[in-house]
Amino acid sequence: MSDVSPLKVYYDAACPLCRRERRRYERLAREAHSVEWLDVSSHETGLRERGVEPREALLSLHVEDAEGTLHRGMDAYILLMRRIPRLRPLAVLIGLPVIKPVLTWWYGHWVRRRLARQGRL
Repeated sequence: MSDVSPLKVYYDAACPLCRRERRRYERLAREAHSVEWLDVSSHETGLRERGVEPREALLSLHVEDAEGTLHRGMDAYILLMRRIPRLRPLAVLIGLPVIKPVLTWWYGHWVRRRLARQGRL
């Protein structure tokens, strides 16, 4: 059974890859309507109220679940992937104790390089 409780996904809409990944997610998700996509640049005030600085929001994906809990980084990706049956095995894989820290490091490194190249870091 899929989880259709609403999620708020805070993502970097200025990032072409991030926009492409959003479209891919929406194509795969049957309950895409249960995800609200919010650009971090347009929601800085709300994120600050939640204790997330704009720079931190750009450096890592943030997803808010129906209970208001904010998930960051790989935990946010895992939460999104669990909603799509085809991606559930990948969510399990990236959550493994050996893989998750490596992916977290790689993703952080990649995002910092991308933002530095764009002059946004």
